[in-house]
Amino acid sequence: MSASEIEEKLRGWFTGRLPEDWFEGPPEVVVDREEASVVGRLTPPELPEGVSDVERDSALAGHIARFREETRERRIAIAREAEHRFGHKVSWGVECGGRREMFTNLSVPVMTRLRQPERRVLDTLVEAGVARSRSDALAWCVRLVGQHADAWLSELREALRHVERARAAGPKV
Repeated sequence: MSASEIEEKLRGWFTGRLPEDWFEGPPEVVVDREEASVVGRLTPPELPEGVSDVERDSALAGHIARFREETRERRIAIAREAEHRFGHKVSWGVECGGRREMFTNLSVPVMTRLRQPERRVLDTLVEAGVARSRSDALAWCVRLVGQHADAWLSELREALRHVERARAAGPKV
């Protein structure tokens, strides 16, 4: 089964499995080899006209915290069910009023081989206090590339989905 088929299967399952009153519409489901991240959109709390940005941010933070606490037990049960059924750990998050917050995330070690110039970049980030370790520095670099190359990465992922569909439609060997 291709990565996009697994993602579609999980997205469909979560859409059907989650309580209808939790999120506005179906959740966003992103899958990699180890983890399925489920992010739902919450209806923002109603606030009076002219509320300050500070008060708005605090209201959103409180709304998200309340949702997290009130749904914890059910989210854990649903995650266990999905993990047993699909073999992926489940991470939860929400989006509310332009704010995105992940409740849980896996931190998975990734083996890589770097030559001295790349290691020096990481060491410079550590020495400058940008990161605590080479591992943190590498994660910082990946996040930075992700922010600046988001459109390109999205286009690449879409192209990969087309390749997976073409492979699936081709002859079986």
